[in-house]
Amino acid sequence: MPFIQLENVKSKELLPGFSVKFVHTEKMTLAYWDIKAGSVLPEHSHHHEQVAAQVMSGEFELTLEGESKVMKAGDIAVIPSNAVHSGRAITDCQLLDVFSPVREDYL
Repeated sequence: MPFIQLENVKSKELLPGFSVKFVHTEKMTLAYWDIKAGSVLPEHSHHHEQVAAQVMSGEFELTLEGESKVMKAGDIAVIPSNAVHSGRAITDCQLLDVFSPVREDYL
């Protein structure tokens, strides 16, 4: 399916305050997040490389390997495989994450 309307993709709540719409390709997963202010992403890591927290709106504090940054619209973080990271929504925000390889746990 080469063309997708994001409004037609079903949303899931994976964590309290974290709603997401997934688009999967053969080699990657895109995650479009709507996050409520104050919601917390617990510290974790995974084998996937992640271009993360591409902030589309709002503010999100990302902690990557112990370094924290408040990210705003236009900011992007690159998270290497197995890097420990966590986060917190400062305001309601929208983020786009891209994972490679495909996040099979999100299929």
